[in-house]
Amino acid sequence: MKRLAIFIYGLACYALFLATFLYAMAFVGNLPAAPRTIDGAPLLPLADALAIDLLLLTLFAVQHSVMARPAFKALWTRIIPVEAERSTYVLFSSLALIALFYFWQPLGGMIWEIDNRSGRLLLNAGFGFGWALVLYSTFLINHFDLFGLRQVWLQLLGRPYTALPFQTPGAYKLVRHPLYLGWFFAFWCTPQMSATHLLFALATSAYILLAIVFEERDLLRAYPQYRSYRQRVPMLLPRLRGKRKVEELEEAA
Repeated sequence: MKRLAIFIYGLACYALFLATFLYAMAFVGNLPAAPRTIDGAPLLPLADALAIDLLLLTLFAVQHSVMARPAFKALWTRIIPVEAERSTYVLFSSLALIALFYFWQPLGGMIWEIDNRSGRLLLNAGFGFGWALVLYSTFLINHFDLFGLRQVWLQLLGRPYTALPFQTPGAYKLVRHPLYLGWFFAFWCTPQMSATHLLFALATSAYILLAIVFEERDLLRAYPQYRSYRQRVPMLLPRLRGKRKVEELEEAA
Protein backbone atom coordinates (compact mmCIF):
# COMPACT_ATOMS: atom_id res chain seq x y z
CA MET A 1 0.00 0.00 0.00
CA LYS A 2 2.85 2.37 0.86
CA ARG A 3 4.55 1.66 -2.48
CA LEU A 4 1.35 2.43 -4.38
CA ALA A 5 0.81 5.64 -2.41
CA ILE A 6 4.35 6.85 -3.20
CA PHE A 7 3.86 5.99 -6.88
CA ILE A 8 0.55 7.92 -7.06
CA TYR A 9 2.22 10.82 -5.25
CA GLY A 10 5.01 10.85 -7.84
CA LEU A 11 2.50 10.82 -10.70
CA ALA A 12 0.57 13.72 -9.14
CA CYS A 13 3.76 15.77 -8.69
CA TYR A 14 4.72 15.13 -12.31
CA ALA A 15 1.25 16.09 -13.57
CA LEU A 16 1.48 19.36 -11.64
CA PHE A 17 4.93 20.02 -13.12
CA LEU A 18 3.67 19.37 -16.65
CA ALA A 19 0.75 21.77 -16.22
CA THR A 20 3.09 24.38 -14.70
CA PHE A 21 5.61 23.99 -17.54
CA LEU A 22 2.93 24.51 -20.18
CA TYR A 23 1.53 27.50 -18.33
CA ALA A 24 5.05 28.96 -18.01
CA MET A 25 5.35 29.07 -21.81
CA ALA A 26 2.09 31.02 -22.06
CA PHE A 27 3.08 33.26 -19.12
CA VAL A 28 6.48 34.27 -20.49
CA GLY A 29 5.26 34.50 -24.08
CA ASN A 30 2.16 36.57 -23.24
CA LEU A 31 0.00 33.99 -24.98
CA PRO A 32 -3.77 34.51 -24.84
CA ALA A 33 -4.26 31.02 -23.38
CA ALA A 34 -2.98 32.27 -20.00
CA PRO A 35 -5.27 34.43 -17.81
CA ARG A 36 -2.19 36.05 -16.24
CA THR A 37 1.01 36.75 -18.18
CA ILE A 38 4.32 38.48 -17.59
CA ASP A 39 3.06 41.78 -19.06
CA GLY A 40 -0.06 43.81 -18.51
CA ALA A 41 -1.31 47.07 -17.09
CA PRO A 42 0.41 48.02 -13.80
CA LEU A 43 -1.86 47.59 -10.77
CA LEU A 44 0.49 48.84 -8.03
CA PRO A 45 2.99 51.66 -7.59
CA LEU A 46 6.34 50.86 -9.24
CA ALA A 47 8.25 50.37 -5.97
CA ASP A 48 5.63 47.98 -4.57
CA ALA A 49 5.39 45.97 -7.80
CA LEU A 50 9.18 45.74 -8.09
CA ALA A 51 9.52 44.55 -4.49
CA ILE A 52 6.88 41.83 -4.97
CA ASP A 53 8.44 40.57 -8.21
CA LEU A 54 11.93 40.44 -6.72
CA LEU A 55 10.59 38.61 -3.67
CA LEU A 56 8.86 36.03 -5.88
CA LEU A 57 12.00 35.50 -7.97
CA THR A 58 14.11 35.15 -4.83
CA LEU A 59 11.67 32.65 -3.34
CA PHE A 60 11.93 30.45 -6.42
CA ALA A 61 15.72 30.74 -6.60
CA VAL A 62 16.20 29.82 -2.92
CA GLN A 63 13.80 26.89 -3.11
CA HIS A 64 15.27 25.61 -6.36
CA SER A 65 18.88 25.81 -5.19
CA VAL A 66 18.64 24.80 -1.53
CA MET A 67 16.48 21.72 -2.13
CA ALA A 68 18.85 20.55 -4.89
CA ARG A 69 21.92 20.48 -2.66
CA PRO A 70 23.12 17.04 -1.43
CA ALA A 71 23.36 18.25 2.18
CA PHE A 72 19.70 19.30 2.19
CA LYS A 73 18.65 16.03 0.55
CA ALA A 74 20.42 14.07 3.29
CA LEU A 75 18.42 15.93 5.95
CA TRP A 76 15.16 15.95 4.00
CA THR A 77 15.12 12.19 3.45
CA ARG A 78 15.04 11.66 7.21
CA ILE A 79 11.50 13.03 7.04
CA ILE A 80 10.21 11.75 3.69
CA PRO A 81 10.90 8.46 1.86
CA VAL A 82 14.05 8.56 -0.25
CA GLU A 83 12.06 7.40 -3.28
CA ALA A 84 9.80 10.46 -3.02
CA GLU A 85 12.59 13.03 -2.60
CA ARG A 86 12.80 14.03 -6.26
CA SER A 87 9.03 14.16 -6.65
CA THR A 88 8.83 16.41 -3.60
CA TYR A 89 11.45 18.70 -5.11
CA VAL A 90 9.38 18.86 -8.31
CA LEU A 91 6.27 19.60 -6.25
CA PHE A 92 7.82 22.53 -4.35
CA SER A 93 9.37 23.92 -7.54
CA SER A 94 5.96 23.86 -9.23
CA LEU A 95 4.31 25.54 -6.24
CA ALA A 96 6.96 28.27 -6.22
CA LEU A 97 6.29 28.92 -9.91
CA ILE A 98 2.53 28.93 -9.41
CA ALA A 99 2.97 31.55 -6.67
CA LEU A 100 5.09 33.60 -9.06
CA PHE A 101 2.45 33.40 -11.80
CA TYR A 102 -0.37 34.35 -9.45
CA PHE A 103 1.25 37.22 -7.56
CA TRP A 104 3.41 38.64 -10.38
CA GLN A 105 3.01 42.40 -10.87
CA PRO A 106 3.56 44.17 -14.24
CA LEU A 107 5.77 47.25 -14.05
CA GLY A 108 4.84 49.00 -17.29
CA GLY A 109 7.21 50.59 -19.78
CA MET A 110 8.69 49.22 -23.01
CA ILE A 111 12.41 48.64 -23.65
CA TRP A 112 12.09 47.54 -27.26
CA GLU A 113 9.34 46.59 -29.68
CA ILE A 114 10.09 45.00 -33.04
CA ASP A 115 7.56 45.87 -35.74
CA ASN A 116 9.45 44.31 -38.64
CA ARG A 117 7.72 41.07 -39.65
CA SER A 118 10.93 39.16 -40.26
CA GLY A 119 12.36 40.32 -36.95
CA ARG A 120 9.24 39.24 -35.06
CA LEU A 121 9.25 35.85 -36.76
CA LEU A 122 12.91 35.34 -35.92
CA LEU A 123 12.46 36.22 -32.24
CA ASN A 124 9.30 34.14 -31.92
CA ALA A 125 11.16 31.23 -33.51
CA GLY A 126 13.96 31.69 -30.97
CA PHE A 127 11.37 31.63 -28.19
CA GLY A 128 9.91 28.37 -29.45
CA PHE A 129 13.37 26.89 -30.00
CA GLY A 130 14.31 27.69 -26.42
CA TRP A 131 11.38 25.81 -24.90
CA ALA A 132 11.93 22.89 -27.28
CA LEU A 133 15.62 22.75 -26.34
CA VAL A 134 14.75 22.71 -22.64
CA LEU A 135 12.40 19.77 -23.08
CA TYR A 136 14.76 17.96 -25.47
CA SER A 137 17.64 18.33 -23.00
CA THR A 138 15.63 16.72 -20.19
CA PHE A 139 15.08 13.62 -22.31
CA LEU A 140 18.78 13.41 -23.16
CA ILE A 141 19.64 13.08 -19.45
CA ASN A 142 16.58 10.89 -18.65
CA HIS A 143 13.45 13.00 -18.32
CA PHE A 144 11.72 10.51 -16.03
CA ASP A 145 14.60 10.35 -13.55
CA LEU A 146 14.93 14.15 -13.53
CA PHE A 147 11.28 14.56 -12.52
CA GLY A 148 11.05 11.67 -10.07
CA LEU A 149 8.99 9.18 -12.07
CA ARG A 150 11.77 6.61 -12.42
CA GLN A 151 12.35 6.63 -8.66
CA VAL A 152 8.72 6.01 -7.71
CA TRP A 153 8.29 3.40 -10.47
CA LEU A 154 11.30 1.37 -9.31
CA GLN A 155 10.09 1.40 -5.70
CA LEU A 156 6.63 0.28 -6.86
CA LEU A 157 8.31 -2.74 -8.50
CA GLY A 158 10.43 -3.34 -5.40
CA ARG A 159 13.66 -2.69 -7.28
CA PRO A 160 16.58 -0.66 -5.86
CA TYR A 161 17.31 2.72 -7.37
CA THR A 162 20.58 2.98 -9.29
CA ALA A 163 22.13 6.35 -10.09
CA LEU A 164 22.45 7.20 -13.75
CA PRO A 165 25.95 6.92 -15.23
CA PHE A 166 27.70 10.04 -16.47
CA GLN A 167 26.92 10.49 -20.17
CA THR A 168 27.11 13.32 -22.71
CA PRO A 169 24.52 12.49 -25.41
CA GLY A 170 23.38 14.76 -28.22
CA ALA A 171 23.61 18.46 -27.43
CA TYR A 172 25.73 17.72 -24.34
CA LYS A 173 28.62 17.08 -26.72
CA LEU A 174 28.39 20.72 -27.86
CA VAL A 175 27.74 22.52 -24.57
CA ARG A 176 27.70 21.42 -20.95
CA HIS A 177 24.32 23.00 -20.22
CA PRO A 178 21.99 22.91 -23.23
CA LEU A 179 18.99 22.99 -20.89
CA TYR A 180 20.10 26.33 -19.46
CA LEU A 181 20.89 27.60 -22.94
CA GLY A 182 17.29 26.83 -23.83
CA TRP A 183 16.11 29.00 -20.93
CA PHE A 184 18.18 31.92 -22.23
CA PHE A 185 16.47 31.65 -25.62
CA ALA A 186 13.05 31.32 -24.00
CA PHE A 187 13.48 34.35 -21.74
CA TRP A 188 15.30 36.77 -24.05
CA CYS A 189 13.72 36.08 -27.45
CA THR A 190 10.73 38.37 -27.57
CA PRO A 191 9.65 41.04 -30.08
CA GLN A 192 8.25 43.10 -27.17
CA MET A 193 10.69 43.54 -24.30
CA SER A 194 8.86 45.37 -21.52
CA ALA A 195 10.50 46.58 -18.32
CA THR A 196 8.73 43.73 -16.53
CA HIS A 197 10.05 41.13 -18.97
CA LEU A 198 13.54 42.62 -18.74
CA LEU A 199 13.48 42.32 -14.94
CA PHE A 200 12.42 38.69 -15.26
CA ALA A 201 15.05 37.91 -17.91
CA LEU A 202 17.88 39.61 -16.00
CA ALA A 203 17.02 37.97 -12.68
CA THR A 204 16.57 34.49 -14.10
CA SER A 205 19.77 34.78 -16.18
CA ALA A 206 21.77 35.80 -13.11
CA TYR A 207 20.28 32.89 -11.20
CA ILE A 208 21.12 30.41 -13.99
CA LEU A 209 24.76 31.51 -14.07
CA LEU A 210 24.99 31.18 -10.29
CA ALA A 211 23.20 27.82 -10.34
CA ILE A 212 25.73 26.49 -12.85
CA VAL A 213 28.54 27.17 -10.37
CA PHE A 214 26.85 25.14 -7.61
CA GLU A 215 25.67 22.41 -9.96
CA GLU A 216 29.11 21.86 -11.46
CA ARG A 217 30.64 21.74 -8.00
CA ASP A 218 28.26 18.88 -7.14
CA LEU A 219 28.93 17.16 -10.46
CA LEU A 220 32.69 17.26 -9.90
CA ARG A 221 32.21 15.51 -6.57
CA ALA A 222 29.86 12.90 -7.99
CA TYR A 223 31.64 12.22 -11.30
CA PRO A 224 35.46 12.47 -11.48
CA GLN A 225 35.27 12.41 -15.31
CA TYR A 226 33.33 15.67 -15.27
CA ARG A 227 36.59 17.58 -14.81
CA SER A 228 37.94 16.56 -18.22
CA TYR A 229 34.50 17.03 -19.76
CA ARG A 230 34.41 20.60 -18.44
CA GLN A 231 37.81 21.28 -19.99
CA ARG A 232 36.75 19.95 -23.41
CA VAL A 233 33.22 21.31 -23.75
CA PRO A 234 32.13 24.97 -23.38
CA MET A 235 29.51 25.94 -20.84
CA LEU A 236 26.75 27.54 -22.90
CA LEU A 237 27.95 28.63 -26.35
CA PRO A 238 29.18 25.99 -28.83
CA ARG A 239 32.65 26.49 -30.24
CA LEU A 240 33.06 27.14 -33.93
CA ARG A 241 34.01 23.96 -35.72
CA GLY A 242 37.28 25.40 -37.02
CA LYS A 243 38.37 26.60 -33.61
CA ARG A 244 37.46 23.26 -32.07
CA LYS A 245 39.50 21.42 -34.71
CA VAL A 246 42.56 23.56 -33.96
CA GLU A 247 42.22 22.84 -30.24
CA GLU A 248 41.95 19.09 -30.92
CA LEU A 249 45.13 19.21 -33.03
CA GLU A 250 46.92 21.13 -30.28
CA GLU A 251 45.86 18.52 -27.72
CA ALA A 252 47.05 15.72 -30.00
CA ALA A 253 50.42 17.40 -30.45
